[in-house]
Amino acid sequence: METINWSDFEKIDIRTGTITHADDFAGARKPAYKLTIDFGPEIGIKKSSAQITKMYKPEDLLGLQIIAIINFPPKQIANFYSECLVLGIYDENKDVILLKPERTMSNGMKIG
Repeated sequence: METINWSDFEKIDIRTGTITHADDFAGARKPAYKLTIDFGPEIGIKKSSAQITKMYKPEDLLGLQIIAIINFPPKQIANFYSECLVLGIYDENKDVILLKPERTMSNGMKIG
């Protein structure tokens, strides 16, 4: 694995956000949800596509606080633009478990 230096890490903007909407993403090649995430007044609302359908139902995601990278360029997935990358951990079955803060935080808090 390639190592990075501190200045590489500082380029990544990782923030807390709260999922406000979660809908099935019918146009995705693999089962996924379209997520709307509130990152607070400084950053605002961003959208993301997440392949988390095996572990989560849309109604379970509403109000869930997550951790995401917010400074990737938008990525087109079918007819949808994903504006951030929600972070998760692959379990033993290769299913994604979302990363979330231990305690409720304000939306938009920087992780570093």
